Amino acid sequence: MRIGVVRETRGDERRVAATPETVRKLRDKGHEVLVERGAGVASSIMDADYAAAGASLVDGDGAWQAELVLKVQRPLPRGEGHEAERLAPGAMVLSFVYPGDDPELNRILAEKKATVLAMEAVPRISRAQSMDALSAMANIAGYRAVLEAANLFPRYLPLLMTAAGRIPPAQVLVVGAGVAGLSAIATAKRLGAVVKAFDTRPAVKDQVKSVGGEFLQLELDAGAEDKGGYAKAATAEQTEKIKKLLHETGVQSDIIITTALVGGKTAPRLIEAETVLGMKPGSVVVDLAVEGGGNCALTERGAAVQHNGVWVLGYTNLAGRMPFDASRLYARTVLTLLNHMHGKEGFKLDLADEITGPVVLMHQGQARVDGMKGGNADG
Repeated sequence: MRIGVVRETRGDERRVAATPETVRKLRDKGHEVLVERGAGVASSIMDADYAAAGASLVDGDGAWQAELVLKVQRPLPRGEGHEAERLAPGAMVLSFVYPGDDPELNRILAEKKATVLAMEAVPRISRAQSMDALSAMANIAGYRAVLEAANLFPRYLPLLMTAAGRIPPAQVLVVGAGVAGLSAIATAKRLGAVVKAFDTRPAVKDQVKSVGGEFLQLELDAGAEDKGGYAKAATAEQTEKIKKLLHETGVQSDIIITTALVGGKTAPRLIEAETVLGMKPGSVVVDLAVEGGGNCALTERGAAVQHNGVWVLGYTNLAGRMPFDASRLYARTVLTLLNHMHGKEGFKLDLADEITGPVVLMHQGQARVDGMKGGNADG
């Protein structure tokens, strides 16, 4: 099979969907790999590295005309057209997709009779852990969030005893103890901060403690976790209790990192303006839920803003700010998923498989999930 690796065009995207390591392994499987020239430059991967791994360097059209196109972000509008128009008829495209908010993309893919593989749809089961791109990227985002906060925070994070006097440790609050939250807790703790964390799922208490955080306990009704292990949306009454706790803790914190997202829904607003304005000047809030609308009332998407001397960071795609390692991990999850789909007779999509089935959002132009519907060629 001819596999194309294309350059990303989204403004804040520096990752690439394949690395020389994964290109070499795809070649070992008998695939021909076509890499768009310059596709890895933003990730510090040079064309010569891909060529040494056995890839063929081509222009953009050459990579887009492959049987399978690998990306990080879904195809995007470009100029007066759309990247998806560059796909060959009947081709497959693999990337993060997040269907439902780009009807034009869905229409073009349907007309192309395309097959769409979504990395965010990899099921959260033991067999698929090594293909879980979301978790791999969330781990990086949590780590980077602490570095971004520390960069703006005008004090040390650790406790310091010096000849000139004692400097107390920074107080960090992490909201949400999923993969990104746990990564943020561990990173802040390693840097010497005192870390507290909140999550609606009591089951994560031990995980928070294992990475050095203090778990903030709040008695809520049972059922805060879905069958996949993700947090469920809180009721209005629960949300008010959560906001009260986070306000009381937040105004005493130097850094707040929020990571609370509920799949397919707008991110819950948990940090109100009064909390931010009650923090000490020089404090920092990093809102990792900005792609879903944000957890903080004062977050501005893609920007760093100050309110009463408190920084609020709404940077998108924090994993993309560490593009070399993020590309390396993303590319490995892609390779593992492709290997899962590669049988003795070659590459095959088994739609009944518990991993492959959920990942295929569109098959030969026919939508298989609600978010892709409305774009079917036959309506």
